[in-house]
Parts: sequence; structure tokens; C-alpha cells
Amino acid sequence: MVSIDQIKQLREETGVSIAECKKALEETKGDLDKAKDVLRKRGIEIAEKKSERGTKAGIVVSYIHPNNRIGVLIELRCETDFVAKSNDFQILAHELCLQVASMNPLFVDEKDISENILNGEKKIYQEQAKNSGKSEKIIEQIVVGKLKKYKEEVCLIHQIWVKDGAKTIKQMVDEYIAKIRENIVVKRFARFEV
Repeated sequence: MVSIDQIKQLREETGVSIAECKKALEETKGDLDKAKDVLRKRGIEIAEKKSERGTKAGIVVSYIHPNNRIGVLIELRCETDFVAKSNDFQILAHELCLQVASMNPLFVDEKDISENILNGEKKIYQEQAKNSGKSEKIIEQIVVGKLKKYKEEVCLIHQIWVKDGAKTIKQMVDEYIAKIRENIVVKRFARFEV
């Protein structure tokens, strides 16, 4: 039997509904850590289902770093005005601003990177690997790996979240999608630095 205290603790730690917390705890026979994993997996499934829904509402949020030398604007979209005005959505937008301010991504997602930029990076990596004296097959694997790493560094969605090194920004957004129960999309951002 799952206790109310366990449900309350899981709800406080995850922000997921009481019914979902109870279901996850019952499924895992009261194991809090396993229940969190179950909720995380459900969150990913929910996010995938919601990703096809339109995002016609949203907000534009700004952040100015305390030294007044870095500023960020982010357009964050959701499905309804009700969610756009919610505290959770505002918190997510602020977290994304902090990420952009600290990690300086160049693109929202890898689909935003032009072929010219990718081809230029690929040529650089090929030149670097050519001088290593390795076989063509190994060189190709090195180039693919370096391109993947480049995309992770310059795309906001693929970056590691600065506040939790165990999550990417996409995973964090997916958790909010599961919590809020609406599709959420980072449309664009701008970062300014003096």
C-alpha cells in the first residue's frame, strides 16, 4: 500500500499530478526512485504525442545578466494562453534564458543549421583527421563523431542543462510538457553581449 506521504513527496519532487504519482508508486511498489523513472518515461511518451500539436500561444521573455553585459530574448510557444500565463511556463522560459546567457548556443535545433555551415565544419574535421595517418573508414567515424559533438554544443535543445548535468535541454522541456500537458516549442532566441 502506498502512503499519502510517499505520494506527497513524489509530487513535490516532480510536480506531476497526484493521480500520476500514485499510479507510479503503486506500479513500483512504493520505490520512490523507480517511480521517478516511470514518470520520466511517461513524460517522454507524452512529449512525443504532444509534439505534433500546434503552438499558437506563447510568450517572449527577456533576461539581463546582473553585470548588464549579457541580454537574452526567447520566444517560447505553447498551445493555449492559459498555459502561457502559468507559473511553470514562466519558470521554464526563465531557465531557457539562463541557458542561452551562459552557454551561448547558435541555433535552437540542428535543423536550423545550414548545409554550408555543416559542410564547412566537416571539411575542417576531415583536414584535421587526414594528418593523423588513419584509414578512411576511421577518419569518417571521427568526422561523424565531431559533427555530432558540434551539434550538441551549438544547438540549444541538445545542450546539457547548466543546472543539471544529467539532463539535456530537450529532456527538461519534455518534463515540462508532461507536467503542463501541452506541446512546448522554443521558436527562436537572440543573445546580446557587450
